[in-house]
Parts: sequence; C-alpha cells; structure tokens
Amino acid sequence: MHVYLDNAATTPLDKEVFEAMAPFMLEHFGNPSSIHTHGRQVRAAIERARKTIAQLLNTSPAEIFFTSGGTEADNTAIFGTVRSLGIKHAISSPLEHHAVLHSLEYLQRTGELELSFVKHDEKGGLDLEYLEQLLQGKPLTLVSIMHGNNEIGNINDIAAISEICKKYGAIFHSDTVQTMGHYPHHLQKTPVHFLVGSAHKFHGPKGVGFIYTNAAVKVPPFIHGGAQERNMRGGTENVYGIIGLAKALEIAYRDMADQHKHIQELKDRLMTGLLRNVPDVQFNGYSAEADKSLYTVLNVSLPASEINEMLLFNLDINKISASGGSACTSGSNIGSHVLQAIDSDPNRGAIRFSMSKYNTPEEIDYVVEKLASVYKKKTV
Repeated sequence: MHVYLDNAATTPLDKEVFEAMAPFMLEHFGNPSSIHTHGRQVRAAIERARKTIAQLLNTSPAEIFFTSGGTEADNTAIFGTVRSLGIKHAISSPLEHHAVLHSLEYLQRTGELELSFVKHDEKGGLDLEYLEQLLQGKPLTLVSIMHGNNEIGNINDIAAISEICKKYGAIFHSDTVQTMGHYPHHLQKTPVHFLVGSAHKFHGPKGVGFIYTNAAVKVPPFIHGGAQERNMRGGTENVYGIIGLAKALEIAYRDMADQHKHIQELKDRLMTGLLRNVPDVQFNGYSAEADKSLYTVLNVSLPASEINEMLLFNLDINKISASGGSACTSGSNIGSHVLQAIDSDPNRGAIRFSMSKYNTPEEIDYVVEKLASVYKKKTV
C-alpha cells in the first residue's frame, strides 16, 4: 500500500477532468486569439469555462481572469493595488502563504508600503478587534488575509473580515487557494475585492488558476505583451488547463457535500487513531477542531525526540507521503514560519497530513499503524 496524504500540496487529477481536457490537447488546437474557425472554437470554450466558474462563485464572467496559479493571482492583486491605487499601508498576518507574505515584505523593503500584522492567539486565531484598530485612521489600506491556512488548517472568517474592510473603506484580498473547491464562495454576499484559486488543489491540472477581481477595483496588467484576458494578462492562454480548471471546480461543487462528509470522517479517524496509539500527540493550530479548521488538513505535533528529523523519511520508507509543515518549505532547513509564528515547540516533530476524496479508511489505519510503529520502535 502506498498512501498519499499531501493533498494540500497538490491533488491527483480527476479522470473526468482529464477527459474534458483531452480534446483540447489533440483536436481543438487553434490559437484562441485567431479569427479563423479553429481559433473561434477554442475561444468559445475558454469563455464557457469562464462562465462556469463565475456561475459557481455567484459573480460575473467579466470579473474572472485566468492565471498560471494561485501565486500569480496573489501577486497580481497585491502589486496591482499597491502600485495603481496609491495604497501605502497593508495589513496581513505572519501566518500567510509566502506568495502573500514575501510579496508584501518585498514592497516594504523597497519603501513602497508600510506593513502591519494582525495579532493572533497561541493557536493562530486572528484578533479581528485589533484589525479594526489598525484600520482606524488609515484610509486606502490593503488587507490581505487568507481563508484557510495551508499548514495548520485554521479557517479565518472572511465574511466578518470583509465587513470590517467595507466599514473602513479598505481593499480586501483573500488567498482562498486551500478553500476553493472545498467550501462554497458566494461573491454576491461577501464584499471581497480579490479572491484566488489554483486548479491543482481540487483535482485539476497544475499550472493554471484564476483571480476574481471586483469590478469596482481597477488594476493594471501583471503580464504585458498581448491583449489576452481582456488586456489583463499577455500571452497565449493555457487552453486545456483552463478547460480542466473549470471542469474540476464544477465537479468539486457538484460533490462538495459528500466529499466534505467523507474527508471529515477520515480526519476524525486519523485523530482518534493517533491519540490511541502514539503517546503525547497534540495538534497544531485549530486543526483538531472541525468548526475552526479545514476538513482536509490535520497538523500533528509529536513529542520531542531524536527521530523527529527523520520522521518524514521513515514515513516515506513505509510508503506514506506527507509533509513537514508546509510543502513549500519541505526539504529546507528554514522550517515552518507558521509554526514559528504560533511559538510551536521547535523540539517537537510536526507532520501535516492532508486528505482528499480518493483516500480510504484502510489507508488511514495503515498510516496510524506505521507511525505508531516507527515512533515506538525508535524511542524504546
């Protein structure tokens, strides 16, 4: 048995998605910018995909722009607002994905931006009253706070944050990469200015994503050199990626309730199994609390031990794929900035298990058995 529990890093491609993409790899190959029949067929498919996404998110197709993924989408929102709207102040949290955090820190280093951070509790829960304090007397502020944390699984109340931003006239960008396709987004009810998605996080292809840009906010092109995406992103579109993205999101919404139930049951099974079989297990952030965390992510904290540095390697030997904190820092010596931000004990081991619709109870039991075996064997 080979178990894949690193779905927060990337998910396997759904076969239905591949079947939707295949004709645009082999048959419908025209350039969508061309005016002949081959080009028009592909252009029509792209616009159908855009309309599908817009309908699922309850917004207008004119507010959906395709990108290479979540990182580009986040960068477009951040650099676009700061450099075109005269924004000199941004508020974020130290728990953000590096696509957001590094972008804001870069703008701070270049002197383009004053950067403030929202306070949080010992588990990473954000202090929204402090957010209001930071916004008072700060017109033209960009607030960039993620919906679901990719490492510890915490869910932030973006509906409440959006209302606070609206109250103070702030621009609100939310990195929704980990919740897109897993939770519904109703953009007619949530006054957010920018929201993003990346197809490979919900069983679509890699290298394609999108940004929702509220029509009330105008930002300049992030990539120059062509009139594609209504002059917002130069370059020939990733046609079959876009088709796959729309199909994957359509499937995710279609099956969302069933998938949520299935994956939450797997997460509960994993927590119960670890608590029963591995001594002194704890859980980082709010990942063990169903109403405060992603149902797809469980961040496990293991007791201080000399084996912790080799724990992921030992799991890999046992054919279990997981991540130490964030996949974006796996293999580095830097460690998780998120775990550091919540003052997690650096001597304890941390493993992020992230599940998908393709995982099974038998796989969860196997993981518990192997982790308990490795841990006990190395510590006796």
